[in-house]
Amino acid sequence: MRVLGFGCRIIVFLALWMGVQAEIYVVTVEGDPVISYRGGVPGFEATAVETDENFDPTSLFVTSYAQHLEKKHDMLLGMLFNHGSYEKLYSYKHLLNGFAVHISPDQAEILRRAPGVKSVERDWKVRRLTTHTPQFLGLPTGVWPLDGGFDKAGEDIVIGFVDSGIYPHHPSFAAHHTEPYRPVPKYRGKCEFDPDTKRDFCNGKIIGARHFAKAAIAAGAFNPTIDFDSPLDGDGHGSHTAAIAAGNNGIPVKMHGYEFGKASGMAPRARIAVYKALYRLFGGFVADVVAAIDQAVHDGVDILSLSVGPNSPPATTKTTFLNPFDATLLAAVKAGVFVAQAAGNGGPFPKTLVSYSPWIASVAAAIDDRRYKNHLTLGNGKILRGICLSPATHPNRTFTLVAANDVLLDSSVMKYSPSDCQRPEVLNRNLVEGNILLCGYSFNFVTGTASVKKVSETAKSLGAVGFVLAVETVSPGTKFDPVPVSIPGILITDVPKSMELIDYYNVSTPRDWTGRVRSFKAVGSIGDGLMPILHKSAPQVALFSARGPNIKDFSFQDADLLKPDILAPGSLIWAAWSPKGTDEPNYVGEGFAMVSGTSMAAPHIAGIAALVKQQHPHWSPAAIKSALMTTSTKLDRAGRPLQAQQYSETEEMKLVSATPFDYGSGHVSPRAALDPGLIFDAGYEDYLGFLCTTPGIDVHEIRNITNSQCNNSIGHPSNLNTPSITVSHLVGTQSVSRTVTNVAEEETYVITARMHPAIAIETSPPAMTLKPGASRKFMVTLTVRTVTGTYSFGEICLKGSRGHKVRIPVVAMGYWR
Repeated sequence: MRVLGFGCRIIVFLALWMGVQAEIYVVTVEGDPVISYRGGVPGFEATAVETDENFDPTSLFVTSYAQHLEKKHDMLLGMLFNHGSYEKLYSYKHLLNGFAVHISPDQAEILRRAPGVKSVERDWKVRRLTTHTPQFLGLPTGVWPLDGGFDKAGEDIVIGFVDSGIYPHHPSFAAHHTEPYRPVPKYRGKCEFDPDTKRDFCNGKIIGARHFAKAAIAAGAFNPTIDFDSPLDGDGHGSHTAAIAAGNNGIPVKMHGYEFGKASGMAPRARIAVYKALYRLFGGFVADVVAAIDQAVHDGVDILSLSVGPNSPPATTKTTFLNPFDATLLAAVKAGVFVAQAAGNGGPFPKTLVSYSPWIASVAAAIDDRRYKNHLTLGNGKILRGICLSPATHPNRTFTLVAANDVLLDSSVMKYSPSDCQRPEVLNRNLVEGNILLCGYSFNFVTGTASVKKVSETAKSLGAVGFVLAVETVSPGTKFDPVPVSIPGILITDVPKSMELIDYYNVSTPRDWTGRVRSFKAVGSIGDGLMPILHKSAPQVALFSARGPNIKDFSFQDADLLKPDILAPGSLIWAAWSPKGTDEPNYVGEGFAMVSGTSMAAPHIAGIAALVKQQHPHWSPAAIKSALMTTSTKLDRAGRPLQAQQYSETEEMKLVSATPFDYGSGHVSPRAALDPGLIFDAGYEDYLGFLCTTPGIDVHEIRNITNSQCNNSIGHPSNLNTPSITVSHLVGTQSVSRTVTNVAEEETYVITARMHPAIAIETSPPAMTLKPGASRKFMVTLTVRTVTGTYSFGEICLKGSRGHKVRIPVVAMGYWR
């Protein structure tokens, strides 16, 4: 996330008396938070949620105990430090018992030694990690009709977004074109007022809106001019993710006079609750994010969509699962909230995930079946492929090509990189007008200091009929996305093709002895790039999507837990954008944007989870996650095994066979998830068992974070009842148990398993019959046959007599004794 400068005189004064070394710390203290308090403090009744269900934060017991915790936080700080020498930013009461405070490192040491203090961790940063995807996922015909149509899909389900805020005036979030929204009594959130318009941000569709920036302000990172001291989205990211999950159906995506389809969220009738904790330049701080999550759960959201994650594994805790961020989410799940989190954008390299824990649905990003292509036809007959969402030049005509470097008004402007075509004032309009402007794609486009949008504006302002951007060198990891523009344009992304263009231009352009052009003879025409092409080779795992194996600690040791969990569309996703958003240079000032990232994949799962929650309101978060995972697919539209984008030896993009480390259980199949047949359920105690049996985790660390003892054990972390099996260090033979619960009619299931030959796999019993609501355990035995030094992959399939098919991936690496 991000950080900004704040010039307020009060903050300057605070910085003076707190010292330049003051930093933000997240502190946890002894005593249970509301979610797990079972009584024992005189005068305060128990408030604990015993199972994974929503709790009532408005009860007198909860509010009085929460106030008690906050007073204890204030008393502790007041006893240790002089008034004015510290600034408490937040009290965490519902999911964690602790607070965020702005103090000096010396004061932090005093806090660490204070009785009753369990942990003091320096705050760290986090970062932000559609028109077609509803059809691609089969929602309009396969899912929405089951909920009464798109105008009922997600009704009364509240999705909370911890992101960069929202642009409330966007048609994707309008309430006046729909059937009136009725109150949602279970939701208790509030709406802040826009300090400029004096109107609140809510309208029935948007049901709550708050912002959290105390840590960003204390760090001197917040600039109210561009970050907005309100839930208003100054980035674009938050509006985009909210629209993907819960935006209104049938919203025309219009830009530059062209319509690119009609946008819809996955659950278009779901409500949106905004908890802004991410900002334009710096991302955000964990102290603010934890406060936002705590508030969202307190307010009563059903689903949390988190397109946010740490920059790296947490260095302040030994394990990835026990940092304050993940621990807060564990408490949220205990409260009955389903959490979808972006897996991260560090792919295609292994161990790049930034979403680690079993209680979270970690979402990888896929490319769907829609591709945009365009072409440039040269005067010598060659056709060069490229991308750009642009109209074509006039049919049956060619136009002269003029290179930016050849039409400079003054050669001294070379220091401004005129070939980027970002500055129309340095180019000669008389030479450009009526022609196609030829520009160069430099590293400035990668850093964001140049944009295709600006090239288009430059060409248009000079009277050009179009533009061409030639990519002469490609840095590893550079990603080219099509950009909508108002005039004919094309980006030639292939370097050899760009060289063909440049060679043709140079050969066709006579010059005098000084190098000045005598006449422009190169010609060409630009095709129509507005129409998408639908491919059957979809979905594919996107190049940028983070990969497993999952890690359990800062030293990158493998965990006995498969991540990511599931794959969803995350590449070139059209959705709402904030006109005030500046996150994407090509969409500044626009109402829609087409962007990519696991940030876009997570809200797909959040919205689909809302549809499952609507159908099955009493299912636990683990049950919803299980339904999504066990019904996913490992095949593309052509019926072939999923492929993943990967780098070749020459750093070109290639396709390879995908594995569970790329896609988890597979690509989401929403219709099947509504009727999974069986679920693998788990709850808070099960997650504690996972933590308590994971090697390398100190039981005192678990107690400090969860306020729970390790008095129950599942034997081995692989026995956690997840819809996947991972054994990162298989020696000899190991048996793993799983329990399934029937959520349909009575059915008999036959259990089969297959595995890479290096690992033998057996299941017992071979079949079982379950009545509605019944649960049964089965065993999976894995045996090392050959030590390969790599992971082996397989799967277990439970095929039901009524047609249900339940599939879970199996991952193991064998070692000799």
